[in-house]
Amino acid sequence: MLTLGFPAAAFETNCFVLATGAGQECVIVDPGIGVVDQLSDVLREFRLRPAAVLLTHGHLDHVYSVTPVCRGEASAAYAAPGSEELTAYIHRDDRYRLRNPLAGIDAGLRYMLEAQFGRAATWTEPSEVIELTDGQQVSLAGLDFTVHHAPGHTEGSVMFSLATVPDQLAGQFASTLISGDVLFAGSIGRCDLPGGDERAMERSLATVVLPMPDDRLVLPGHGDLTTIGQERATNPYLRRLRT
Repeated sequence: MLTLGFPAAAFETNCFVLATGAGQECVIVDPGIGVVDQLSDVLREFRLRPAAVLLTHGHLDHVYSVTPVCRGEASAAYAAPGSEELTAYIHRDDRYRLRNPLAGIDAGLRYMLEAQFGRAATWTEPSEVIELTDGQQVSLAGLDFTVHHAPGHTEGSVMFSLATVPDQLAGQFASTLISGDVLFAGSIGRCDLPGGDERAMERSLATVVLPMPDDRLVLPGHGDLTTIGQERATNPYLRRLRT
């Protein structure tokens, strides 16, 4: 699996691009703030054709560029003429955030973001949105994703697992988890933001994360890559649940 990733300029949100190989269709995960140009460079370099956008949750720093990406702004230079808009996938419990992720944002921050990244004052959600459910299997661009609903950071936070790993890490890991803001290297997502619930997060960590295999590679929403085994052994939030 070709796995590419880079942090957005704002909040350092990781945006991932997954494909079976160069020159193929790809899936874009969490296109955050100001990533259109970076994403365009990645797509051009590896000759990738976007097939869909997956969203781990509806917070602004993970969905800010979803509409322009779905409209083809990141691939306009080489998309096929008349290409349809991409479909965005988000859990049904966070769908309301996609309708207006700017709601509740501090006016000063909103002004700064719009001035720096050019977002129109009125938010427009993608034309095609599919709502995800726990355990759902989604096949896109030749890749098979399993949806794991893991509320706590938001009501509709999800993680996506794949029974494959990045080509450069083949043989080292058995599978891959895109963890969004549920699990980070050495930490977890905040529960004090809109939609956060500490008890729900503890349940998600105990019943969704901890049962996963140690040799699963984790691609988090922020920060460095890690593994389930590493987090089971060292992450204080997971260690506390095991005592």
